[in-house]
Amino acid sequence: MKGAAQETPGIGLRSFRAKFVLVVGGAVLFDLLVTGGLALWNVQRLSRDAATEVGQGLEQANQDYIRSYAESTAARVNLLLSQVHSDVGTLAGVLQAQIDRPVRKSQIGEAMARGVPGTVNVVYNEKGGWAQNLPGPLSVVSVWGYLLDAGHNPLPEVQTEIENSAVLDLVAPSLLANGQQKLQMYYIGPKERPIFRTAPYTDQAQTFDELYPGHNSENFWTFFFPGLYESWEQWAIDPQSRPVQKDITQTAPYTDAITGRLIVSFFEPLWSRDRRQVAGVAGADITLDQLAEIVENVRVADSGFGFLAMSDGNVVAINPTGERVMGLRAANETGSQGVTGLDRSLRRSAQSAIANLPLDRDGLLQHVYLNDNGEKVPYLILLKQLQPSNLWVSGPVRRETMQLGIVVPEREIYASLFAAQAGISEATNRILIYQVLALLVSLLFVITAVFAISKRITSGISALAEAAKRIQVKDYSVRVAIPTRDEVGEAGAAFNRMAEQISYHTENLEQLVEDRTREIEDANLQISALNEQLRSENLRLGAELAVARRIQMMVLPKAGELEEIKDLEIAAYMRPADEVGGDYYDVLKDGSRLKIGIGDVTGHGLESGVLMLMVQSVTRALQEAGEMDPALFLNRVNRAIYKNITRTSTNKHLSLAFLDYEGGRLTLSGQHEELIVIRDPGNVERIDTLDLGLPIGLEPDISPFVAIREVPFGCGDMIILHTDGVTEAEDRNGELFGIERLCESARRRYGRNAEEVKIGIIEDLMAHIGAQKIHDDITLVVMRHR
Repeated sequence: MKGAAQETPGIGLRSFRAKFVLVVGGAVLFDLLVTGGLALWNVQRLSRDAATEVGQGLEQANQDYIRSYAESTAARVNLLLSQVHSDVGTLAGVLQAQIDRPVRKSQIGEAMARGVPGTVNVVYNEKGGWAQNLPGPLSVVSVWGYLLDAGHNPLPEVQTEIENSAVLDLVAPSLLANGQQKLQMYYIGPKERPIFRTAPYTDQAQTFDELYPGHNSENFWTFFFPGLYESWEQWAIDPQSRPVQKDITQTAPYTDAITGRLIVSFFEPLWSRDRRQVAGVAGADITLDQLAEIVENVRVADSGFGFLAMSDGNVVAINPTGERVMGLRAANETGSQGVTGLDRSLRRSAQSAIANLPLDRDGLLQHVYLNDNGEKVPYLILLKQLQPSNLWVSGPVRRETMQLGIVVPEREIYASLFAAQAGISEATNRILIYQVLALLVSLLFVITAVFAISKRITSGISALAEAAKRIQVKDYSVRVAIPTRDEVGEAGAAFNRMAEQISYHTENLEQLVEDRTREIEDANLQISALNEQLRSENLRLGAELAVARRIQMMVLPKAGELEEIKDLEIAAYMRPADEVGGDYYDVLKDGSRLKIGIGDVTGHGLESGVLMLMVQSVTRALQEAGEMDPALFLNRVNRAIYKNITRTSTNKHLSLAFLDYEGGRLTLSGQHEELIVIRDPGNVERIDTLDLGLPIGLEPDISPFVAIREVPFGCGDMIILHTDGVTEAEDRNGELFGIERLCESARRRYGRNAEEVKIGIIEDLMAHIGAQKIHDDITLVVMRHR
């Protein structure tokens, strides 16, 4: 055998060496391909993950930048509006102070009339039909034809309005020269006297005649701003009706009659001294250019732009490039009764993505595709809401929240992202090439190594194969000699040990079988003894449970005892869930006194049954001792049971309630399930016992918790007592029998004797349970007044 182990195995296709080379070489080749493939896949995945991580970071950074840019731009617009609000509020404060102090108002008006007559004297214009002061003073005053008398002079109350409003000349110049740039500031009188005083001086009335024919014959407020004055009047009645809780009201952009430019007007109504009427208006105009300048100067990346839109989608500010990109269609100026405005709505955009933008969402960042010369170009759009304001647009004042929009091409905002992804892709391709070259070199090395070691390994295996053939023909004396100290050498040593063990077991087989048989017989004898012991123990426990169940049933009231009760019919049913139950009921009679008890020990089984017997014994003893007070009776039962529970170290307790009946008087005490009283088929009363006691055995003294309740119990009335095993019995779907079914079952049998009612309720209960296992003790007591 030793010589055979040293022979050189052939290299033919059927030789072990050929198979070894094929299998081992193929396995190693497969492993290299798999590991190499996994390495390549991991490199690609790492590239994707890196590109994704970098992309997410850059995308988030760019989005944060756009959000920050939008918020800062919105803050600038809000600041502009707040400054205008502040200036209008200052002017309104001065005018309101005059209204609130009439003496000072008249003094200032008289002083202005004496010092600067041009501020209060107006001249009639025969062509226009209105009166206006001559050029020169700081402000222009226009008085419409319907405010003049037959001599073309202002009506007395109108002249007073002119003089008192001259204070505008003291305040307006400073406000116009400082703060946010304003086109003009003005005062307009109340609806009855709507004089129009504006600073600085312009040909106001003449311009109105040119642009708004017919205005001089209609009320100023109704003609130019229908619905606005009425909204303010409503605010005077109900300040909470303001859409935004401040008085400042702004208009949508419209064409100014004097300058011909698009402007936004800001009004603050003045109030009468009692704050119940509108007493005029302070106002200021700014050009739309001031708002548009902030928005149109938005620069994000190379060609990003901004726009400002009303909540209805009307774009009030955008640069020409943005107007083209967003496909906006500027309609002709539209308006109502002389006040005209800009109409350039997102909803009419030629770009469907723009037309469908959700304008009611603050901070919305949306990816859209816009059509640019037939090409779908991805854009990012961010919408940021400005501070809300009261807005007038030809009707009642409404709440308005303008939207600032930022639009930027994704290819510009994500330029750094695309560059990073291209760099990662290039590096990944380079790594993949190096990995493939390394894999090819490894394959060449592995193939060479497999051929080199195959001769050394297969010689020992051939020797093992020859020795195995000798074992097969029952030559157990064979041994193999393999000089190598590798795994093949260890296999040879193991083969020799195996051959020795086979030889030993072959020679001693009969003795081994005999020893094992003897061990099995001994184990069977031990199992039989244990089974016999278990049967004896089961018989003993069964006998003890049977005795306990018999004792438990023996102490229950007998039918003869119940029949001796003259005034009442009593029928009872009790079915333990196990051999011994934990439910308790008893009927104790002592002369004319009758005590009916019902309770439920936690759980069921032997411990619960013993506690139930304790309760029965204690209540019988107290009844015989003449204890008549229901509350004291229940407390003494609790003390006795509590001490027994403490002695036996059990964790059981029970709910317990008693009905005391004597001379037609029925008293209820103790905490248990609801008491059901049926006085007629249509009158079912459920009495909750939660506040009448405490579970027995929890506390040594329950007297503070015990209360009693008188229960009317007349002729024909019926009372149902039960434990939770009745109401919590389940059908096959897990649905409980419930208190409602119990009440209905008893109600349907009203008028029958107690035994019939009991049988009927139990039949309904068992029909509900069906073939289901009964999990809790069931106890039912029916009492009927004869």
